[in-house]
Parts: sequence; structure tokens; C-alpha cells
Amino acid sequence: MFLKFVEKTAPIAVYTSGKGSSAAGLTASVIQDSSSREFYLEGGAMVLADGGVVCIDEFDKMRPEDRVAIHEAMEQQTISIAKAGITTVLNSRTSVLAAANPPSGRYDDLKTAQDNIDLQTTILSRFDLIFIVKDLRIYDQDKVIASHIIKVHASAEAASGDGKASKEENWLKRYIQYCRTECHPRLSEPASKKLEGDYVDIRRAMRQQANETGEAAAIPITVRQLEAIIRLSEALAKMKLSYVATESDVAEALRLFKVSTMDAARSGINQQINLTPEMANDIKQAETQVKRRLGIGNRISERRLIDDLTRMGMNESIVRRAILIMHQRGEVEYQRERHVIVRKA
Repeated sequence: MFLKFVEKTAPIAVYTSGKGSSAAGLTASVIQDSSSREFYLEGGAMVLADGGVVCIDEFDKMRPEDRVAIHEAMEQQTISIAKAGITTVLNSRTSVLAAANPPSGRYDDLKTAQDNIDLQTTILSRFDLIFIVKDLRIYDQDKVIASHIIKVHASAEAASGDGKASKEENWLKRYIQYCRTECHPRLSEPASKKLEGDYVDIRRAMRQQANETGEAAAIPITVRQLEAIIRLSEALAKMKLSYVATESDVAEALRLFKVSTMDAARSGINQQINLTPEMANDIKQAETQVKRRLGIGNRISERRLIDDLTRMGMNESIVRRAILIMHQRGEVEYQRERHVIVRKA
């Protein structure tokens, strides 16, 4: 519903589903004319949404090779084509709004962020903000949501989409269009100094966390994230029709970044536990048993492997952590939606 609302509200928007999208459908394809036998280019979703928003649902269902196709568009805002004698560069100045599900279908707080966010770091680092939306069982919140949904369905005007709602959407669309075309803010000098210091502090904190836990963050904090905070600061100033992004805009952009991407990078109960010498020794023993149980090139069900090792007297959380560490080192890989483990050479 959120993606559909953005599609209706944004001045230029294209909606697509990850399961039904290919690399050519997202970027551009070369098609041969049936009569003249000549080749011509046909733009995909990222090209058609130039200057607007691309909404991608079921982002986790896309094939990895199709996801790689939008790397250039998200990084350089262009799409390079070299097919059938046609070599050109197409503009793709678009924002990407994507929604994805965890591999198990539900976010598990007892797993690390790497287990819950099963996407490559190369694509994750290209998103400005990453929000983890959980279905928390809170009585008051559930009551408010249920009441709202019931009112929407009970009200004939809301269900049929009355004229007032459409006018509000049109007003919001016109305001967004005006802000995008008329206002082009830049960072002030004090705001630049503040952003520089805060970015260095965030990098230092993430490095310290990685040293303490022995695990790299699921979502890397790189120069792309610095550019993301700059874009957010300028967008906040643009919303106010201000031509200068001040320190307050930078502070709000940093707050948004911390409650979204930073929280997502720190999520997962296991990342908060510092490794004691006893735990490190147990994990090493678990890794040895996994290697004995699973020969190079062989595969086994994750559940069966964990059950076999727990019957030997090992703790299940230690076994899971050992498998995760081996996965990060590239010694094993997951298949079939993380249900099967394969030992690599």
C-alpha cells in the first residue's frame, strides 16, 4: 500500500514487482524491428522514471544478476548500453523505493542482521535509508490500526475515493513538483563542518563494534552513506523551500539515518554479545565438527546439521554462530532460501 501511495503521489513514478522484473525490463532492451530488421532501444522502468521514483515490490525475489543491473543506475544515475552495435548512455536520475521480506518470511530478533537481511552489501550500500518494519504485538497500537482499517472499509466515501481525497493528493503532487523544479538548496559552511565530524564518529563507532563482536556489519557505512546524508539534508531544506541546508537540517538527516540504517546495521541479538574466551573456544569446536560432518562439495539441511551437533552436546546458538562465521568467511554457502548448507572448497 505504501508503494502504491508513492506511485500515485509522485509526479513521475513507475511501479514494478521484483518477481516479474528482469535486467532488461529495469534498464533497457534492444529490439529488432520486424519490417525493417533494424535494432532500436526500448527503455525500461529506470529510464521511464527519469526524474521520478521507481517502486520495486518483492525486491528479495529478484534474481541476483537482475539486481546487479541497477547498480550503475543507483550509483551514477545513468545506464550504459552496448548491444547489437548500439552504444549509448541513458539518463536514469531516479529514486528507488524497494520493499523486501526476510528469508524466513518474518523478522527474527534472535538472528543476526546478516540472517534477516539476505541481500548483498553492494546493493544495500546504495540505499540512502533502510527501515526494518516489524509487526510488534502491542495492544494499543493493534487497536488503533484495527480501528482505522474498519473505519476505512465502513465509510463509503473513503472506500470509493471521494473528491476531497483526490484533491489532497493532487495538491501534494503539485507541491512536490514545485519544490523539485524551483528549489535547489546547498549545504552551509557550519552544516558541512557538523556533517564531517558526525560522519567520522559514525565510522569510528562501527569499526569499534566490528572489533568487539568479530563480525562485519550487515549494512556497511561508506562514503555512499555520507552522500546519502547530504541528499537528505538538501531534501529537508527543499521541503521548506529554503535555498540553504542549515545545521538543523543536517541534524534531522542524521537522526533519520540513525533510526533507520544504523539501527538496521546493529539489529540482531547475537551482535550485542561480546565473545568470551570460552565462547570463542566453543565456536571453534563447532566449526571443526561442521567440517567433519560436511565434506567439501557436499550439502546438508541446516536443521539436520544443527540437530546432529546438538545431540553431541553442543549449544544450538553456538552452532548457528559457527555456521554464520563460516558463511562470512566463504567456507559454506546457503541454498534453497537458506534451508540447505553447501561446503565450499
